[in-house]
Amino acid sequence: MQTLSPLARLIAQFTKLPGVGAKTAQRYAYKVVHMSQSEVEEFAQALIETKDKIRYCNVCGNYTDTDVCDICRTRDHSVICVVKEPKDVVAFEKIKDYRGVYHVLHGTLNPLAGIGADDIAIKPLLARLADVKEVIMATNPDVEGEATAVYLARLIKPMGIKVTRLASGISMGSDIEYADEVTLSRALADRKEL
Repeated sequence: MQTLSPLARLIAQFTKLPGVGAKTAQRYAYKVVHMSQSEVEEFAQALIETKDKIRYCNVCGNYTDTDVCDICRTRDHSVICVVKEPKDVVAFEKIKDYRGVYHVLHGTLNPLAGIGADDIAIKPLLARLADVKEVIMATNPDVEGEATAVYLARLIKPMGIKVTRLASGISMGSDIEYADEVTLSRALADRKEL
């Protein structure tokens, strides 16, 4: 059976979302068809409103609907946690332990993909460091994240600012026998006294 043109276009739009394959997109599209007209309009309005109102914070680069986000308005600016993208801020906020501010790079260094220091938000980070005591490097523990953390540390340490990196290693609930050599080595190096 041939898919109707409007339905095919909707399926194609859903496949543009990360992690959404053809089958999932088809399920989403059929769900939309089964929604009431008011539910579809509400769904569409939420998409339009999100696109119209959400922007980057002028200070940290996180998502906000104001010029400066709530975190930047209310938190301790002496500690900055540097992350790759806004969804990383969400992950940290879930633990409710961090009271500092963030800086979103909107990417990591990746020379093979043509992403250099001018392509991510490094200059705005350096401009924020006047009264900062510590910068926490919270980029992903992959090649690009490590390269970015090392690059930034080399720029920031000469300013007399403490630069730290998130500990990494074996995750809770996993078995040591299944850990790769790099993870196990990092866990050993980052061990703490009990």
